[in-house]
Amino acid sequence: MTEHARVLVTGATGFIGSALVSVLAQQGVVVTAATRQPAANASPSVRNMAVGALSANTNWAQALAGQTTVVHCAARAHVMQETATDPTALYREVNVLATLHLARQAVAAGVRRFIFISTIKVNGESTGPGQPFTACTKPGPQGAYAETKYEAELGLQALAAETGLELVIIRPPLVYGAGVKGNFLALLKLVKTGVPLPFGRVNNRRSMVALPNLLSLIGCCVDHPDASGQVFLVKDGQDFSTTELLRALARALGQSLRLFPVPQKLLYLGACMVGQRLRAKRFLECLQVDDSATRERLNWVPPLTAGEALVLCFGVAEL
Repeated sequence: MTEHARVLVTGATGFIGSALVSVLAQQGVVVTAATRQPAANASPSVRNMAVGALSANTNWAQALAGQTTVVHCAARAHVMQETATDPTALYREVNVLATLHLARQAVAAGVRRFIFISTIKVNGESTGPGQPFTACTKPGPQGAYAETKYEAELGLQALAAETGLELVIIRPPLVYGAGVKGNFLALLKLVKTGVPLPFGRVNNRRSMVALPNLLSLIGCCVDHPDASGQVFLVKDGQDFSTTELLRALARALGQSLRLFPVPQKLLYLGACMVGQRLRAKRFLECLQVDDSATRERLNWVPPLTAGEALVLCFGVAEL
C-alpha cells in the first residue's frame, strides 16, 4: 500500500469497519473514520468524522475532502427482530440510495477508488455439492438484504462506467472474528455449553473468511493496480462442514465436545417445527466459494489458515 493513500472508511464502528480502521492506521495510512455520532475515545492517529444517519441526503463533503479511496462498509444488514413496517424500503434507502449518493459525492470530491463491501448472498443462499460460486456465477440474490446489495453493485458499476471511478466489489461469505454475532455466535455458545449436540453427521461444506483475512484483502485492494473494475470473492483456505466447524471451534476454545449423529433431514424438520427453518438451512446446506481468480489476479493469499484464525480469534474468547 502506498504511503500516500488517504482512506475514508464508512461504518467505522461496525464489526468490519472498526477493525479495518485500526489495521489501516497501524500501517501508517491516513484514515478517516465515518460514524453516525461523534466517536468516544477516538484514536489520535485516526480522523473521526460524524456524518449522521446513512441516507440519500447525507452530506459527505467534509469527510471526503482529500481522500483517495473510500471503503464502504456501512449497510443495513440482517435485522433479527424487525420492527419496521416497510423493511424493504429501509434496506433500499440505506444499501442502494445512500450508497450511490456517497459514490456520486466521492466522484465530485476527486476520490479515485471506491471499494464496496457487498456479500456472497448476491450470488445466492446455497450451492450444489462441488459447485462453488465464482465471480462469474449468475447472481441470484434472495431477500431484501441481498437484493439491495446487488442493486447497489449495479448502480455503482454504471456510475464507474460513466465517470471513470475505480470500483472494487468484494463479496465475502460469513465473516468471523472476535465480536462476531448471528449464527456464528450461536455456534460458539453451543460449543461452550458442553451439552451433547446432534450435529455429528452433517456433510455440508461452507466457506467462511476470518476477519483478519478479509482485512488483508481490503488493504490489498486499496491501491492494487489490477483491482479496479473487479468483483472479488474471498474465503479462508479451508471449507468446513458444520460437524468439522464445531470440532475446530472446540479445539480453539479448549472445550470438550460431544456430538451424536442425527440425519440432516430430521434436523431440518425439527428446526422447521420450532420456527428455525432459515437458521437450519444455513447450518445444513452448502455454500462454497471459489476465490482462485482473486488470488491469481492480486497475487494474494490469506495470511492466516482457518485453524490459525480460529485460535487467534477465539482461543481466549470470553462469551
